[in-house]
Amino acid sequence: MVSKPRVLLGALVLLVLGGGMIALLVSLGADAFWVKTLPGVVMVGAAAFAQSLGFFNKAPKD
Repeated sequence: MVSKPRVLLGALVLLVLGGGMIALLVSLGADAFWVKTLPGVVMVGAAAFAQSLGFFNKAPKD
């Protein structure tokens, strides 16, 4: 079983990463396609990277 606080922390970090990416793209004046697409791609890539490191697989301490 996966630790719920670890998953919550990971989701929060991904949400902040996506929001920061949107703010950066808007401030740079990027097109709507990039503002809609790139944050999702970055969040999925970061989640896949965290999963490959085993961040979400560690069992909770009893």
